[in-house]
Amino acid sequence: MKKNFVKMLAALALVPTLMFAGCASGSGTENETTTAAENTEAGETADAAEDGSLQKVLDSGKFILGLDATFKPMGYTDEQDNIVGFDIDLAEEVCKRMGVELVKQPVDWDTKEQDLNAGNIDCIWNGLSVNPERAEAMLLSKPYMKNDMIFMVKTDSEIATIADLDGKTIAVQSGSSAQTILAESGMNITAVELGTNVECIQQLELDLVDAVFLDSIVANYEITSTGKAFTVLPDGLSPEEYAVGFRKDDAALCAEVEKILSEMKADGTVGEISTKWFGSDVTTIQ
Repeated sequence: MKKNFVKMLAALALVPTLMFAGCASGSGTENETTTAAENTEAGETADAAEDGSLQKVLDSGKFILGLDATFKPMGYTDEQDNIVGFDIDLAEEVCKRMGVELVKQPVDWDTKEQDLNAGNIDCIWNGLSVNPERAEAMLLSKPYMKNDMIFMVKTDSEIATIADLDGKTIAVQSGSSAQTILAESGMNITAVELGTNVECIQQLELDLVDAVFLDSIVANYEITSTGKAFTVLPDGLSPEEYAVGFRKDDAALCAEVEKILSEMKADGTVGEISTKWFGSDVTTIQ
């Protein structure tokens, strides 16, 4: 009997334990086993139940959203000094359904992870591009929108393709995924790193740089909303997705935001908000 019991314990020790590392299902790979796929939802539920991140927000009555308040049209400061934008409208509705107040907290985009980990904000929700470095530093939600990283030039520029950028000066936002992609591109260019995309665009207007490397969402909104003579080059460098960033251990809060966004997608609210800002529903929320 004792021998059988020991053998049973040894067999149980060989069973792999599945650990859930984030609330975004897109973080897995196609090589995961069927058992892992079947237990992902159970793992998410268990992790969410074990942390107090959601309850902390509910108890405080406030959900603090960190953003670069110059990132049109996702989240930015308008002429009346109000922070508005597509992401802001989504977050406002999420908070309404959670029964808490949305607090919009501008942060330095170059040090946003520090603000998040220090507890100064509850999330980063402002056109946050998904990349391996951020997936390592934060808990990323399921992506909710696609984006492309592109080059924008003045319409009267002689630059027509990426090849024409050889030896040119490119402005890019410091701390952005665009900065990382540009640095790793191997292109023969001089990068000018600035605090915001607004500054980058201003440098382009003043002919201090030859182009700006930024999100297509931002570039196209700038051209459409201002009518300025800018052109997006037909070839970019990298497609991306946007997600919401949370602290690594805040699975419960992340899961709740994802759940509410899915409900908003199903009842048409996401489509209404997206149409307001982009003319149609451009989100990828399921």
